Amino acid sequence: VQLQAYGGGLVQPGGSLRLSCAASGFTLDNYAIGWFRQAPGKEREGVSCESSSDGSTYYADSVKGRFSIIRDNAKNTMYLQMNSLNPEDTAVYYCATDEVDTYYSGSYSCLAADFGSWGQGTLVTVSS
Repeated sequence: VQLQAYGGGLVQPGGSLRLSCAASGFTLDNYAIGWFRQAPGKEREGVSCESSSDGSTYYADSVKGRFSIIRDNAKNTMYLQMNSLNPEDTAVYYCATDEVDTYYSGSYSCLAADFGSWGQGTLVTVSS
């Protein structure tokens, strides 16, 4: 299982960026997918995740309405479309997958501890 994340960079506040994560050695369609981020001095947090079984999605409150998680099975690649970026979105972003969809109290989970395979991070800096 290999995940290769790319697409980070410097973007001005209000701008957009699309992160990509190419999967190799396995079929992404059969896996839960997720994007996480870690800002300096902070814990890694779930940004957005999607289940493999029924397409359930999770978005952190801070990104709802601005970010979209996209799964392209034909390209075996997942994306994170980020719009209306603000400086608080500055972080290293990671993609991750897992064979298991995890639910807690009936809600789809997006916890880093529930994802077993990780790509390397890509840095997103939002600054003017």
